[in-house]
Amino acid sequence: MGTFTYPIEIVAADGGRTETVDATVDTASTYTCLPANLLHDLGIVPCRRIRSELADGSIVEDDLGIVNVSVEGIETPTLVIFTDEGAPALLGAYTLEGALLVVDPVRQRLVPTIALRYGRQ
Repeated sequence: MGTFTYPIEIVAADGGRTETVDATVDTASTYTCLPANLLHDLGIVPCRRIRSELADGSIVEDDLGIVNVSVEGIETPTLVIFTDEGAPALLGAYTLEGALLVVDPVRQRLVPTIALRYGRQ
């Protein structure tokens, strides 16, 4: 499939400003990953620590927070992992699902989809 980057806007905790980041679309990553210094600068604070498995199989502990992001003009709250300075920004599966976007790997773009649910009641 290959990888590609996509611009996402990170909304400050007070809603007063945004920062645009080119994030690698990574459906193998559960959560979106952004540099901790960027998140702290925007007033985003961790709400808990989680364990994550890296591609090499090692397990690390990460801070996890809640942030509003805008992808393709769709703003949605999402969970985000605070990463080290210099680590790549990743747009994870949880954020994509929350924004109702799916990956078109051939055209390297994100495409709107509809939500799925069981029954009408």
